[in-house]
Amino acid sequence: MNPPTRISRRLAVIQSRLAPILPILSDPLFTGRLEDPLACDFLFGNPQEMPLSGFVEALQRAVTPQSKDWFAYKMSEPEARRAVAVGLRAWRGIDVLPEDIFLTNGAFAGLAVVLNALVDPGDEVIFISPPWFFYEALILNAGGEPVRVRVAADYNLDPDAIAASLTPRTRALIINSPNNPTGRVYPPETLARLGEILSTASARNGRTIYLLSDEAYSRIVYDDRKFTSPTTFYPDSFLIYTYGKTLLTPGQRVGYIVLPPEMPDREALREALFASQLLTGYAWPNALLQHALPDLDRLSIDIRHLQRKRDRMVGALREIGYEVHVPEGTFYLLPRSPLPDDLELVRRLAARHVYCLPGTAVEMPGFFRISLTATDEMIERSIPEFAAMFEEARQRVSPARVEA
Repeated sequence: MNPPTRISRRLAVIQSRLAPILPILSDPLFTGRLEDPLACDFLFGNPQEMPLSGFVEALQRAVTPQSKDWFAYKMSEPEARRAVAVGLRAWRGIDVLPEDIFLTNGAFAGLAVVLNALVDPGDEVIFISPPWFFYEALILNAGGEPVRVRVAADYNLDPDAIAASLTPRTRALIINSPNNPTGRVYPPETLARLGEILSTASARNGRTIYLLSDEAYSRIVYDDRKFTSPTTFYPDSFLIYTYGKTLLTPGQRVGYIVLPPEMPDREALREALFASQLLTGYAWPNALLQHALPDLDRLSIDIRHLQRKRDRMVGALREIGYEVHVPEGTFYLLPRSPLPDDLELVRRLAARHVYCLPGTAVEMPGFFRISLTATDEMIERSIPEFAAMFEEARQRVSPARVEA
């Protein structure tokens, strides 16, 4: 007889699904990079340089209290909501009512809030694979049943596969464009077809299928490419955003959920989101960040510099012999591992002071992920190590495989 467990069965299941990523978060081989003076840190999308001066200045201005309630409980503050509305109008040309903007402590919380507001036990929620590594866990935590749909060979959405996965129990679909980890920006024609599929399935089921559009990287696109929101083609959508990527300040948690102007039944959804924010652990940004938001909304890291780093890394890795595609957005590369075991590869790279994420953590075994938030100096120091690792892997190939 198994001994009784001290944790819930639900959490035990979630922990099992997080098994590919949890060791990376706690393994001393990887956590030790923070104290490694030689580290070339490509592991996560963390800043490797000092933050934007404008970000610091905005916080410094906002920290001075202007009333007794300056640091009182905050929800979605009117001035912060107006800043988001003004930014969306300038950036995307859409008019959003301030009351349809829900400030959150990041997109992570935004996703949890929407899922907790929508999902009942037994509801199915589709997510696209390869995914950000917490989608499945968030769905399970909301009581839903995760349904995984793989992308097409070119990393674009596969509308036919999504259509085939829809059932009367489908409650929602999570889309991430630009996609982490592939860097794919889903094109308008694909998104338009997806909208048609969801509309048809919702009518057939007699029940709305909601689209959760995770747009964390929507301002990080390359080659003068235009980003199109998946919400453009489907009214029953939630736009979910975080400033942590654009500002490269992931430890300062601020983002939002937006109900698009065409969203039906908005009053009921407003009330549901408000209640869900309370019950998701008070999922609003802290007072300081909300006061600073009118300034923060106008700031961004240097996207063209990121593009130059992308081009340098892609060119260098391809010259060495790695197979790697050119991402259209985000700050990640996804090369193929020269070793069959991607975890072994990243461990061997870590021994060379080069820290990367195994592809297994994002449902891409045989690949590994590189974050371009590393400094230029880290990139240059890493290239000889990537070359040495590729040569080491080549020499380990069996004679039989070489002859084949």
